[in-house]
Amino acid sequence: MSTQAHIDTDALLAIGRHVEASVPGAVTDVSLAFGDLTLEVEAQRIRDVIGFLRDDPRCRFVSFIDICGVDYPERPQRFDVVYHLLSPEHNTRVRVKVRTDERTPVPSIIDDFPAANWFEREAYDLYGILFSGHPDLRRLLTDYGFEGHPLRKDFPLTGFVEVRYDEAQGRVINEPVKLTQEFRNFDFLSPWEGTDYVLPGDEKAQGASKG
Repeated sequence: MSTQAHIDTDALLAIGRHVEASVPGAVTDVSLAFGDLTLEVEAQRIRDVIGFLRDDPRCRFVSFIDICGVDYPERPQRFDVVYHLLSPEHNTRVRVKVRTDERTPVPSIIDDFPAANWFEREAYDLYGILFSGHPDLRRLLTDYGFEGHPLRKDFPLTGFVEVRYDEAQGRVINEPVKLTQEFRNFDFLSPWEGTDYVLPGDEKAQGASKG
């Protein structure tokens, strides 16, 4: 490791310790991951930490980058909500992570960064993560009437419904997924011949073919 990299690492960790000491009880872990400072934070204290990171002179993370969800279905608190911020003044990035479950909302940070609006809606739509205080928490990417949250790891690959335009009714309709297996011809000579285990959602196709 170069001397410059060592200095940058120490500086990043020093910022993390500064945040930890300045917002008591909010930060549960300070680490480095993929070259960026990473803070793990109590979910209900996220606004305290985000506001401090934005306003403190040693931080000045004034540029909001994004929010995303991560699903760990084996955990009681299955979701990580991950925030990324940039400090143009110090040329530094920070990653902030909180944990939550399917029922416990995370405070919205829209009042701190209005650009978080659609990112929180996206996390709700694709993962089912709830955000308290959000003024318009509804689906963003999936269609009206969509069932489930498609980026959860236990969501079936085929989904639950399919959407098509019905000429007779003159409108878009939702209906159960239909897999027309009789039109698929597997010669087993290509690398796409499939797995030897059942993928989530495929059991529906197997049930349909037996009928």
